[in-house]
Amino acid sequence: MMELSKRLRAVADLVTPGMRLADVGTDHGYVPIYLVERKLVPSAIAMDVNEGPLNRARENIREHGLEEWISTRLSDGLTNLKIEETDSVIAAGMGGGLVIRILSDQKEKAERLREIILQPQSGIAKVRKYLNENGWQIVEEDMVLEDGKYYPMMKAVRGEEEPYSEAELEFGKLLLHKKHPVLKCYLERERRIAQNILAGLERQNQERIRERREELLHRIEEIERLLREYFGEAF
Repeated sequence: MMELSKRLRAVADLVTPGMRLADVGTDHGYVPIYLVERKLVPSAIAMDVNEGPLNRARENIREHGLEEWISTRLSDGLTNLKIEETDSVIAAGMGGGLVIRILSDQKEKAERLREIILQPQSGIAKVRKYLNENGWQIVEEDMVLEDGKYYPMMKAVRGEEEPYSEAELEFGKLLLHKKHPVLKCYLERERRIAQNILAGLERQNQERIRERREELLHRIEEIERLLREYFGEAF
């Protein structure tokens, strides 16, 4: 049976059981194999823009004897996906700008999906902002710490939401309301980083760094507000 890293397992856990899956940027095809092997999804399409990753995925699918249930397809994002053949799409392990491009380039196709599972490696606030402003509702969020890196991820469905605050865009509305323990660690780390940078600036007196110092103070105050409000921390 396929075993996944902590990050990929958390992504797989966001997929609604019983939905037909398409994994965009599948790389080795690990997530489709994991889900089909455990009969959590009836079928999957492993998709990638490059032949190299698809060949690796094909080898892994063949080794697990799942060719009947998992197909592979060369595709730039959702371009070669037929909407009637899938319910759920994963886009994980890529930059936030690419995630947004995948959704916006094939907007009509994306909007007919029942759910999307996203795990951007960067630009997470921009991805949340895009979803919030384009008729997507984030219904589940998770965050894991693996090998010293923090990985936020989300499930979204079609639906309207109130505009997110800047803090909710950066840190995740549901993660904050769930008081997610990994988010707490991340906030504490971000606070330490900002404090260390600020301490270095305090030893300098140039006028040109005043604005940067004020930005750091504001960030520290905002993180401390979130830690007090959602996690009961005292400062």
